[in-house]
Amino acid sequence: MELIIVSASQRSPSQSAKVARYLSERVEGFSKVNHIELCQYNLPFWDGSADSKSADDSRWPLIAQQLRNADALVLITPEWGGMASPLMKNFLLMCDNQDTAHKPALLVAVVSGISGAYPIAELRMNALKNNKLVATPDHLIIRNVEEVLNHNDPDDERELHLRQRIDYSLHMLEQYSEALKAIRYRHQNQPFPKQQEYSYGM
Repeated sequence: MELIIVSASQRSPSQSAKVARYLSERVEGFSKVNHIELCQYNLPFWDGSADSKSADDSRWPLIAQQLRNADALVLITPEWGGMASPLMKNFLLMCDNQDTAHKPALLVAVVSGISGAYPIAELRMNALKNNKLVATPDHLIIRNVEEVLNHNDPDDERELHLRQRIDYSLHMLEQYSEALKAIRYRHQNQPFPKQQEYSYGM
């Protein structure tokens, strides 16, 4: 199985990318892990037309191919003003449901302080309607991110608990990935009558 980890900070280097690297090292149930750091791709902002995805020699086709091959995603966004980053929102708007539908996604918020719940709520509420990604029930909020996931052997009890939760969340993402394979297979090979009429959520 293949996993895509998307980090959506508009800065480089970033704490979001640091978290992505840590998660990629902890993954056990996926045979291949790709990290897409969105700020490195200079993607165009989607204007509602398919043509905009490939404008100005966009590298979106490369990302789209990775999404097609993926069995699951991890979506990492910093919290900016209580919101998910513009890069993450643009990425999710550009995702074609033919590439992402019925694939599980672990949502991760990264914040320098003690908040971080708002981006998760935002993504759960309105970011998955048309791309038809399936957010897992568990999510991660990496609070005080500058202070955690920096060393191999932390002695802080809260960080140890965070690392254990990360391992659990990645384990569950693998379980959802295996389970949703059957749904994707039936969706493609035993389609609902006039299935194409329901490509967008209500």
